[in-house]
Amino acid sequence: ATFEGPFPIAQITYQDESFPGQVRLEAFNPFIPLNPDDSGIPGAFFEFHATNTTPEALTYTLVGVLANPLPANNVNRVIQGAEGPILHLACDSLAPDDLRYGDLTLAAAAPGQSGATASWQEYWFRGAWFDSLEVYWKDLTTPGPFRNRTYPVEQAGARNEGLLALHIPAQPGETVRARFVITWNFPNCERYWEPRNLVSFDEIGVGFDPQEVTAHWRNFYATRWTDSRASARDALENWNWLHEETARFRDALVQSDLPPAALDAVTANLAILKSPTVLRLEDGTFYGWEGCHPSEGCCEGSCTHVWNYQQALPFLFPSLERSMREADYRYNLRPDGGMPFRLQLPLGAGQWRFRPCADGQFGGVLKTYRDWKICGDDDWLRKVWPSVRASLEFAWSPSNEDRWDPERTGVLWGRQHHTLDMELFSPNSWLTGFYVAALKAAAEMAEHLGEPERAAAYRDIFQRGKAWADAHLFNGEYYIQRIDLEDRSLVEHFDRGDEELVQGRGALNTYWDEEHGEIKYQIGEGSSIDQVVGQWHASLYGLGEVFDPEQVRSAVAAIFRHNFVPEMRSHPNPCRIYSLNDEAGLVICAWPGGVRKPVIPAPYSQETMNGFEYAAASHMIMHGMVEEGMTCVEALRRRYDGERRNPWNEFECGSNYARSMASYALLLAFSGFRFDSARGM
Repeated sequence: ATFEGPFPIAQITYQDESFPGQVRLEAFNPFIPLNPDDSGIPGAFFEFHATNTTPEALTYTLVGVLANPLPANNVNRVIQGAEGPILHLACDSLAPDDLRYGDLTLAAAAPGQSGATASWQEYWFRGAWFDSLEVYWKDLTTPGPFRNRTYPVEQAGARNEGLLALHIPAQPGETVRARFVITWNFPNCERYWEPRNLVSFDEIGVGFDPQEVTAHWRNFYATRWTDSRASARDALENWNWLHEETARFRDALVQSDLPPAALDAVTANLAILKSPTVLRLEDGTFYGWEGCHPSEGCCEGSCTHVWNYQQALPFLFPSLERSMREADYRYNLRPDGGMPFRLQLPLGAGQWRFRPCADGQFGGVLKTYRDWKICGDDDWLRKVWPSVRASLEFAWSPSNEDRWDPERTGVLWGRQHHTLDMELFSPNSWLTGFYVAALKAAAEMAEHLGEPERAAAYRDIFQRGKAWADAHLFNGEYYIQRIDLEDRSLVEHFDRGDEELVQGRGALNTYWDEEHGEIKYQIGEGSSIDQVVGQWHASLYGLGEVFDPEQVRSAVAAIFRHNFVPEMRSHPNPCRIYSLNDEAGLVICAWPGGVRKPVIPAPYSQETMNGFEYAAASHMIMHGMVEEGMTCVEALRRRYDGERRNPWNEFECGSNYARSMASYALLLAFSGFRFDSARGM
């Protein structure tokens, strides 16, 4: 078989010299930008095309088989739908509010195929050993339709496969087609993972109606379709336009003149939006894990410092992206403006008792700015603005125990949690870049909303921060963290004894390395892959300069020069292995010869992580360094070439990792796309 898969439509061409014909499968799930509801139908669509290459008339039989995974008593029944037969797989022993409650449907149709007929078996043969497959193969290879087989409900529980078959006559040279769709409806969700250390909203002074908070919630699709039969009927009835709109999007992408590796990266990672990494809650809110494991999500809570990087959702399904802002500001904002960076489910259950992260919190301001410019909806901006404003001003709030910027200098000085899961303890361009970009974005939003004094105050802090960072954090080649690694007091100031951290307890115990006389988990004079990621955001969103443009260009070039490793075989890495042997990639941090490397640097420093690499590579391209940027992209996609790893599953902490959707920025970078709906552009 030959597989071709520019997302979101896969095509498989089957090859068998002994088979009297040619068969091709086209499989998809609707992916229609700006239409999240129809893009969210819980179904897998399969259309088979069979061409009679013989000189004789033939009848092709195409069969779909689906097993019933539900507990006993599971019930398989075939009903006749408007488009064709429907095999419904259900269970009569579960109440509708049971978490396991649900159903599946296999439906078939042969639209426009003259003489097509259908047959089915509600159940495969039941027996021992390999009896069911033995009998199925006998039934399949016997000419004519299948004979239905059914069993009493009380005997359910073993070998519960059922099938639908379409029998379609084809004249010599004629191509016929058959459609199958598998749909499902499992409406009930629960928090199956251990809740983090939560504080209730009553405790922090934010009230929610108890009726709004329940232990369980429903999938959004369950509010649209009562069961899988309903969604199967919709799928078959609307197949043509769902496919046409999906193909129109695919064709617009694949017919572009993006370099092949860039196009591959853009399209392949859109599959994350169809993976278990994401879901829509009952009210339509979009929610995401960081990634997913085989049977559970990985790192819950629409984690702000991870979802910062992805650029696909806001440009393809902007209403869903805005729902993330709304949920974050409604449920994660503390009265003092600080924000935990993991949204807790069910919504309204409480907030995580953990410190805010600088990149996630200021990234929220930037994403609000971006989302407002995409939609141009001033009313939406007004609704979230008080929360956005409070989250920004938390930087200098007296209640900010991490003392980010108490003097309003525009520079982050204190303890700064970040996406590498620990904290930096002094000024650095990476997190200060997020801060100054957020200040500049907030100034523009404040001005637009009629708050000129606030806008001027933000702009003044921004100018001071930008000037200081350009003067003190640039080493002549790239931006750094300015820190005295031997200054124990930097950590001691924030020590609160037995405080819980991501790793360890207590700041001094966790960060101070007595043996080497150094602060652990810092970057220092290293070249960080994210040293100017704040400028990357600003440039993508049309915000303008947040650092000196010539220095930024120098820094971006330095990232390629120092962080790109052409062969990992010679690269020591005590962390996780995402590339190895002859593979290449951009590492998170590098220390060029002659600069001091911390004995124990920031976690993951020696790793390659896809989303970081895409952000840096697209930033290179935005600065005219196309060859360097594409070298990074090609190296990354070579790691996911289908032989080494799955091309549609870039993983980090879990499969289908959200940060990899930073690859969508490659499309923005190459096209030079600019937008500002608030001003009619």
